[in-house]
Amino acid sequence: MNEDVRNIVLGVLATGVSASLGWLARTYLWRRRLRRKQAFFGLPAGSECLLVVNREAGGDNVVHRFDVFAMLELSALIKDCGAQARILAHDVAHQGFGDRTEFCVGGPYSNRRTAAHLATLLPGVTMNVDVQPSEVRGSITVGGERHLMEKGIAEYVILARLTAGEGGRPVFLFCGQRAITNQAATRYLARHHESLARTHRSGTFVLLLKVVNTQAYGPDVVELVADVTRAALTAPAAAPAAT
Repeated sequence: MNEDVRNIVLGVLATGVSASLGWLARTYLWRRRLRRKQAFFGLPAGSECLLVVNREAGGDNVVHRFDVFAMLELSALIKDCGAQARILAHDVAHQGFGDRTEFCVGGPYSNRRTAAHLATLLPGVTMNVDVQPSEVRGSITVGGERHLMEKGIAEYVILARLTAGEGGRPVFLFCGQRAITNQAATRYLARHHESLARTHRSGTFVLLLKVVNTQAYGPDVVELVADVTRAALTAPAAAPAAT
């Protein structure tokens, strides 16, 4: 009987030790993943970030529902990092960058902040903002290559992580041809942030994404067209002066 009791006690102790070691290992891995996620997004626990809201193109101070969905997905990421978001309208966000992480949603037509970031941080990227319908309306040009929008079939969006300013906190830019492409870019970031962190560390990157068949698949089917970081950061050569 004493031998049986000893075996039972040893078995219970071994089970307890194994469970404790497993819990410690899982906790360590979870904390390490969390620290990497916080570092990639520039969101240490308790920090504050900016969520810059655009307006619906052609609307009167209205936020498109797909942009609302995009902000909800970003809010979940921010909450996971233990940070808080301060929501600002695009036309009242009169402050610099680098001190706090910023998530800026929308193209330059609907978001003045995006227009400023393109001009200042991404001189190699331009987006057509013509009001009148045309073949090139909403087209994105990077490094001299133009990407036209086929509404509902093939649409493009720029997803960028930009590090600038004295504080070193990143600006995340979601600059799409339509509101649904902005949501597609936020969803792509949420799904692939770990691989993006491994590839780009904590540096700047600019990706051109294509959203496929939104009329059937919504924002879910996204293809990486190219990493256009070098072209996006390089200002186009000035045209020769007329003589």
